[in-house]
Amino acid sequence: MSEALQQLGEYITGKTSALGASWSVDKGELTLWTTPQHVVHLVEFLRDDDACQFHQCVDVTAVDYPDRPMRFEVVYHLLSHRKNQRIRIKLETDEATPVPTITGVHPAAGWYERETWDMYGVFFAGHPDLRRILTDYGFDGHPQRKDFPLTGYVELRYDEAQKRVVYSPVKLPQAFRTFDFLSPWEGPDYTLPGDEKAKTA
Repeated sequence: MSEALQQLGEYITGKTSALGASWSVDKGELTLWTTPQHVVHLVEFLRDDDACQFHQCVDVTAVDYPDRPMRFEVVYHLLSHRKNQRIRIKLETDEATPVPTITGVHPAAGWYERETWDMYGVFFAGHPDLRRILTDYGFDGHPQRKDFPLTGYVELRYDEAQKRVVYSPVKLPQAFRTFDFLSPWEGPDYTLPGDEKAKTA
């Protein structure tokens, strides 16, 4: 399989050298690197070329590296049913640089791009309906960023006393829990290796 992926990677970069794509095979998957200005043309080529036929967009997401100047890696996963192959496309961007939408090539990418915008704040230029999809309309920030506070800002809940929806600061209470170590679901009733050191004389 690795040899077939290497051949595919060489074929794609040979045909798309003007798009600046480079490739690598890691953990049995082919990854192409491109730039925001070339991603739409690359995705079109991968869909239309007879040797590729990647007709389905499986996912679009991002990874946040806040210490990098281009902090986001936008990741696309495509599937070729005809060739029974998957491919990953990656590009780098930052908070200010928009990435062109690929909804003109793969309409199914619309919701994935909305989710990426909502969770990371990556802006997809030309998207027909770039709204939040997982958080509330008034939500502040992008929860999957590494610098987002662990408790968030506010939570939306229905207040029974006021009979309306209210915003309140997020609280993460955790009830005190006692562990029954004799339960088979909690742990064994025999001494685990290393626990004998904890026994008092």
